[in-house]
Amino acid sequence: MMSPWRSNRSWGMLDHNERGRSSPRQETVTKRREQQSARSGTSSSNSPVLPVTPEHTTSLQEVLTNSAIAELLAKEAETAKQPLQKALRRASRRAFLWPEEAAQLVIEGRSLEEELPGVGPYLGRVIRHWIQNPPLMPEPPDIRADFLTVPEARSILAKNPSWRRHLKGDLQMHTQWSDGSGSIEQMAEAAAGRGYEFIAITDHSKGLKIAGGIDEAQLLQQALEIENVNRMLADTSRPVHVLRSVELNLDPRGQGDMDEKSLARLDIVLGCFHSALRKKEDQTQRYLAALRNPAIQILGHPRGRIYNFRKGLTADWSQVCNLAAELDKAVEIDCYPDRQDLNVELLKVAKAAGCRISLGTDSHDPSQLGFIDLGLAAALWSGIQPERILNFMPLNQLSKWIANIR
Repeated sequence: MMSPWRSNRSWGMLDHNERGRSSPRQETVTKRREQQSARSGTSSSNSPVLPVTPEHTTSLQEVLTNSAIAELLAKEAETAKQPLQKALRRASRRAFLWPEEAAQLVIEGRSLEEELPGVGPYLGRVIRHWIQNPPLMPEPPDIRADFLTVPEARSILAKNPSWRRHLKGDLQMHTQWSDGSGSIEQMAEAAAGRGYEFIAITDHSKGLKIAGGIDEAQLLQQALEIENVNRMLADTSRPVHVLRSVELNLDPRGQGDMDEKSLARLDIVLGCFHSALRKKEDQTQRYLAALRNPAIQILGHPRGRIYNFRKGLTADWSQVCNLAAELDKAVEIDCYPDRQDLNVELLKVAKAAGCRISLGTDSHDPSQLGFIDLGLAAALWSGIQPERILNFMPLNQLSKWIANIR
């Protein structure tokens, strides 16, 4: 099954109204690109950059999206030398978080260098050249395919404003207790500012030492801090309830690295794989084992993919999602821009199975709570029913669901 986003990225168009199929306008632009390529024999970014003039405006509205620019930057990085390679790879990742389409900035005569993170003078010239002289767009490899950009997500959500209003909370984030930069109080205050009813603090468990994983004793200490934060927030005009949780490190057999009695004291447990993530053979059995683990309620960032770094694992996702539905457990959309896992394609599999969906930003700083829009948009685009999304439940309903499956 091909995700509609892959189709859009292969065209690299700004138009969001013809997802998944080419329009006459897209065909026209493609022919123009082919003619350009045939005339020049190259799409080199070393060509002179044209000034933006009125006659460019129509074509600029038809050209590259930020996702297409991200792919071009990643392709350039494959043959570039350091330090340019590093700058290109960094800009490719950041392109997904640019708040506006770069092409729109060029149309309006605004500065790419001043408004887009990761873009300096050299990359600014390169990107303007691509926008004004669109190259043929290659199909992104799997390691970079099916990632939403912020403008794409906002466009989807704008068509259904009520969708975001369903949101009650965020079920994955990290603090200074492991590898985050914010305190529990700071994360909670940021969530209260977004009008949330609850959040889950899911710092890493002890087996993931590279991420500052915490042990059972530290988990107890953290629970005391969460209790104090909840007491303080209850007396404010925007109370948000902090759930005690952990991102439980799972081995390939689906077993966690924490004492089960410690896990039983938590409000909710997220289980994630962090090892043996580059295996090419089918990994269905490890997912089934993880879902059968009585300690966890949510299977977090299932594929383990990371943009332009790791493709992630392969499994019979229908079988995985069917078991999740049978056990009434949830699979996660990790909303972190580099992860977006599960993606749109696999969310359609989850929808068909009828399993529950959890949204977690995987935030490591209060400013990253806004990543939730990427997951909200993916769930909306995939057609996930609102009643299947944990984050759309009131806190008392979420607590009842957890109690029922324990």
